[in-house]
Amino acid sequence: MKTALVTGSSRGIGSAIAKRLASDGYKVIIHCAGNIAKAEEVKNEITKNGGTAEVIKANLCNTDETKALIKEVGKVDVLVLNASLQYRNPWQSITLDECYEQLNCNFVSSLLLIQGLVGHMKEQKWGRIITIGSVQEAKPHPDMLVYSSSKAAQTNMMKSLSLQLAGDGITVNNVAPGVIYTDRNVEALSDAEYAQKVVSSIPTGFYGMPEDCAGIVSLLCSDDGRYITGQSIYVDGGKSVQ
Repeated sequence: MKTALVTGSSRGIGSAIAKRLASDGYKVIIHCAGNIAKAEEVKNEITKNGGTAEVIKANLCNTDETKALIKEVGKVDVLVLNASLQYRNPWQSITLDECYEQLNCNFVSSLLLIQGLVGHMKEQKWGRIITIGSVQEAKPHPDMLVYSSSKAAQTNMMKSLSLQLAGDGITVNNVAPGVIYTDRNVEALSDAEYAQKVVSSIPTGFYGMPEDCAGIVSLLCSDDGRYITGQSIYVDGGKSVQ
């Protein structure tokens, strides 16, 4: 049984991806930054449906905790880098602490996790690395400068690594969600006027659900996706095209 680590998988998109990969037959490591109870709920749902899962905790804003996570995990076949931190502030008001926290969580931790976990993939000549980006790589939100920049940096890293790891049987891709209805967006989308403004900016006319992102990750992790690497795939209802 292959093992998949999905960072930030106690809720939202990460949770949907973890459940999908478990249904695909992977042992899934559910990661959370602090809410063990939510992570255990995801684990219990997976095991209830016949899957295999375990929970691990680490604050990916902290490089020491990230390194400890690598040691605890050991070997994985699939690495889904979903965890992210997002602060909303006008660019003039961004503090260094906010900047460092977002960069550490959204980019630095991804680099460290790949460095620490790619060895096993190289040894077996098979592996899947998937970064979870954002439509903001194409359409940056004016109040999320660091977030959108960090996601773009992560995707550029993915493109570079896809070339360097292709000969080892490892594919590296990015999945960039658009407006997805998760707990991160619930409060904002509860404002009917704002929600209508958001929907009107999406060509399909509706925002997505976490499960809409899980299918493409499932494909990229499978043997059916073996010939796809170095790609950034938008799951955004066409928003990035406009």
